[in-house]
Amino acid sequence: MVLDETDREMVTALRQDGRLSVRALAQRVHVSRASAYNRLDRLHRDGVITGYAAQVDKEKLGLTTAAYVSVSIQQGSWREVLDVLAALQGVEKVALVGAEFDMLVEVRARDNHELRDVVLERIQAVPGVLATRTWLVFEEWAT
Repeated sequence: MVLDETDREMVTALRQDGRLSVRALAQRVHVSRASAYNRLDRLHRDGVITGYAAQVDKEKLGLTTAAYVSVSIQQGSWREVLDVLAALQGVEKVALVGAEFDMLVEVRARDNHELRDVVLERIQAVPGVLATRTWLVFEEWAT
C-alpha cells in the first residue's frame, strides 16, 4: 500500500489526538467527510492504523522512576526471553537491538526500590538472561 500526503497527515493528526471526530479530521486535512471516512477505513483495513490508546502521565500514575535496561541473552533464546520480559509488571517496552547487548528494556516503577526489584529479581531471573546494565532516566521529552 502506498500512502499519499493526505494519508500521512491523517495519521499524524490521529497520533496527536486519537479522539478526533471524522468531521474534525476531514477539516484538518482539507478533504470531505466522505473522503476522510473512506481513507480512515482503508488505513484500518490495511493495518496502518492498528488501534487507539490513551496517553497518560506516568508520574501522575505514581510511576516516578524510569530506566533503560540493556539485556544480554543466551544465543537463540530471544523469542522466549522476549515473551517473558514483555509480560513482566513494570516493563513498558522491549526492543531487540544490534549492539553489544541483545535487548533494550524500558522499565517504569514507583521508586528506586521497586526498580531494583524489577531488574534484580524479575529481569535477571528470566531463563536465558545472562547480564543486565541499567541506566536511570533523569528527564524525558516527548517528540
